[in-house]
Amino acid sequence: MLGKLARQQDANVLVGFDLADDAGVYQIAPDTALVQTVDFFTPIVDDPYTFGQIAAVNALSDVYAMGGRPLSSLALVCFPDKGDLAVLERILAGGLSKMIEAGCTVIGGHSIRDEEIKFGYSVTGTIHPQRVLANRGAQSGDTLLFTKALGTGVISTAIKRGKAEPAWIEAAVRSMTTLNKAAADVITDGQRFAVHALTDVTGFGLIGHAREMALASKVSLRLRASAVPMLTGALECVHAGYIPGGLKANREFAECMVGYDDGIPDDVRTMLFDPQTAGGLLIAVAPQDAADLQRALAAAGITAAQIGEVMESMKPLIRVSR
Repeated sequence: MLGKLARQQDANVLVGFDLADDAGVYQIAPDTALVQTVDFFTPIVDDPYTFGQIAAVNALSDVYAMGGRPLSSLALVCFPDKGDLAVLERILAGGLSKMIEAGCTVIGGHSIRDEEIKFGYSVTGTIHPQRVLANRGAQSGDTLLFTKALGTGVISTAIKRGKAEPAWIEAAVRSMTTLNKAAADVITDGQRFAVHALTDVTGFGLIGHAREMALASKVSLRLRASAVPMLTGALECVHAGYIPGGLKANREFAECMVGYDDGIPDDVRTMLFDPQTAGGLLIAVAPQDAADLQRALAAAGITAAQIGEVMESMKPLIRVSR
């Protein structure tokens, strides 16, 4: 909808909403730019403290996905007029724990009465204007690395229906409460690696965010389905029909740009559209640096799978192979 409005002309906007990037970037000095983002949503787990943690990790991720460092945040709260304030306190405490871990100071916020609980943050960070890692910039021949694993959308749906196995919940919560800070620190460490494009995989699923990277970079992508990591229980959730509305919407919107090789099961195809919360980073890195980056991430405790490569622009925009 923003695209239908009059564009503001401002040379200090380094990254706006034109290419559906993860955050906005606004230059304020020759060597400094602000990274700004906002995200909030309804509870996806039962425990309020864990929900607060997940909301914070999710909001912070967009700053990391630009290569930035979070500085400050504002809490956004929607809470029932007669709700138990002890629950709200636990949500805020959970969020604060992750903001402290990220070194990001909570400096205020805003709340409104709402029968449906919603929580999140507006986050501001900084970055050098010449070191912004946008979703554009991927080059033909680049290797695609992906941190974390898919499945938080379908597992969250199973949780809401009271059907999730403890092992599924544990895997999803561990993923959603893990900051992308360590991964971003490695990726941006002294420009050791030729990372050409970066995005986090969240609500639009792997295919949706891969589509944005491909369109912004004017390239095509090949994904290897067998290399894409899945959370424990994710495929079981698909088999049981725990399909969130966001997954269906993602598939309806983006599958027209996807071509599949023969022999890829439909459950795997489905998972490529699963909407993620606090998902992993999709990295386009020069092929000569891919293995070194993968090892550096592993040394920092981050698993990164090689899930594909960047190709010259062609049709289909995204090719999924076995």
